[in-house]
Amino acid sequence: THLPVIVDPSHATGISWMVKPMALAATAAGADGLIIEVHNDPAHALCDGPQSLKPEQFDALAKKLLRLKEFVKTIEE
Repeated sequence: THLPVIVDPSHATGISWMVKPMALAATAAGADGLIIEVHNDPAHALCDGPQSLKPEQFDALAKKLLRLKEFVKTIEE
């Protein structure tokens, strides 16, 4: 498609521990973007707490996603 593909691993899984593998899989598959829930205290979030990553978890994931995206670009060339 000519349209960007955006994946929402937070809502797709609904479970925080599944967000990372789903985000990595979506990135490896060539997704153009991700929607990831982040909250500083997921246990007390008014909504979406069970699927939210803590900021430090998101930071670590974002760094891995950037490296993966660069790798995917090199094998697509």
